[in-house]
Amino acid sequence: MTARAALRTRVDLASPLRTHDLVASAGPVDVVVPLVARERTSAARAFLDTAVGDDRPVYGRTTGFGALVGFRGRADGWDQADNTLAHLGAGQGPTLPAGLVRATVLVRARSLAQGASGVGPHVLDALAAMLATTFAPVVPRWGSVGASGDLVPLAAVAAALRGDGEADVDGRRMPAREALDAAGLTPLRLDGRDALALVNGTSLTTAALALALGGVREVHAALVRLTCLLTDLLGCDGQFTDADLLDRYGHPGAAVVGARMRALLTGLVPSGTRALQEPYSIRCTPQLLGAAHDALRYVEDVVTADLAGVSDNPLLFPEDDKIVHGGNFFGQPAAFAADLLALVSAQIGNLAERQLDLLVDPVRNGGLPPMLAAGPGLQHGLQGVQLASTALVAELRRDATPASMQSLSTNLRTQDVVPFGTQAALRSLDGVTVLRLLVGSLALGLRQAAHVGARPPTAPASRALLSSLTAAVRPVDPDRPLQQDVRTAAHVVLTTDPEDQP
Repeated sequence: MTARAALRTRVDLASPLRTHDLVASAGPVDVVVPLVARERTSAARAFLDTAVGDDRPVYGRTTGFGALVGFRGRADGWDQADNTLAHLGAGQGPTLPAGLVRATVLVRARSLAQGASGVGPHVLDALAAMLATTFAPVVPRWGSVGASGDLVPLAAVAAALRGDGEADVDGRRMPAREALDAAGLTPLRLDGRDALALVNGTSLTTAALALALGGVREVHAALVRLTCLLTDLLGCDGQFTDADLLDRYGHPGAAVVGARMRALLTGLVPSGTRALQEPYSIRCTPQLLGAAHDALRYVEDVVTADLAGVSDNPLLFPEDDKIVHGGNFFGQPAAFAADLLALVSAQIGNLAERQLDLLVDPVRNGGLPPMLAAGPGLQHGLQGVQLASTALVAELRRDATPASMQSLSTNLRTQDVVPFGTQAALRSLDGVTVLRLLVGSLALGLRQAAHVGARPPTAPASRALLSSLTAAVRPVDPDRPLQQDVRTAAHVVLTTDPEDQP
């Protein structure tokens, strides 16, 4: 039976998608296929059938695929679907998270609903029906170069909807045919154009980039708040957030972050015992996090364009009697944006680790015990967490090597340049998990600093955040394994005050 919730997100395929829609699609969502989408897809489909009847060349419908475009495809349209999907069943490696796969299906449905791909309206109905259940195709991670779209992963999606391969239902993995039955779904019938339209787009890349952007923004907001708590606990002077100072810097992001920090530091009373100028990991945070803010705005622009666009080939324009062959499946914008997101993640992750390093260092933390240990030597406090944080930053740095510069020719050189946007986006999404652990590590350090002698915060916002952390995490006294405490502290900071968005 179809799994349904009392209140679910409603997504209209005629309206622009939001990151919230993609997050919600990890579970059942109500996807509406409006009349305008049906009319558009029906018109394009009728135009396609007429064009094929007139013996006009249509890539993938009357031809082979990729390097074999110069050869005729199979004459029977339904048989051509097999021709499309069988050779793309070549994915390998670990499987993608079910939530990401379902978000990918939603992005693909929105693209197809714009009526330029020539799919039958029944395809939209099938995707909407799938998203109303917990059905999730099992998709291998490796196999896409991000050109001609995410061919291999999307082929696994299409295959599962037809009853081939594997799928998850309610978190249980089984053969796709059984999964369709368990979810109350009917195997999707596809012809060659339907099948090619399902696979010939950048929907996995776009979904992964959108979800990664949402995660990095949450971490960015958390680091603004944690930096303010660090400033208050150490008794720093908040003049580095001065509005006139940041106005002269000239970068809008720094002004935005500085204004947020000033609001959070309202009521701050400096201790008067700190040096005139703080280390850069405190003093330059408006500039660093402000630059990240501006970069995230650029990534948002790319995500917005990708979610609104049509990534397919060819595109049909019935009103102009045009079938246009081109390269809208080429995920270069997302590749550049995802690489930028990876760089942002590496730098803000480094900031969190450097702030924790400052906090555990008695030379710079105002005389708190080394490693924030309640009894140095007899106890070791945050020593293990600080070591692990260094390793986490190394992970982010390794993954910050741009994927978009790694082009390799393939497919008999028909794909002689490729963007590798899929790899870039998936890697950026991986980085969100690492960033959250770094946030939790710093938050745990701040909670422990309060236990081993840091002064009480003077700003109300700092007091509130520290109170939330104190309520959720016990002091490290005596030593204990801290893996779960890091995750708990991260959860507190990332879910408290959700209005904080850069």
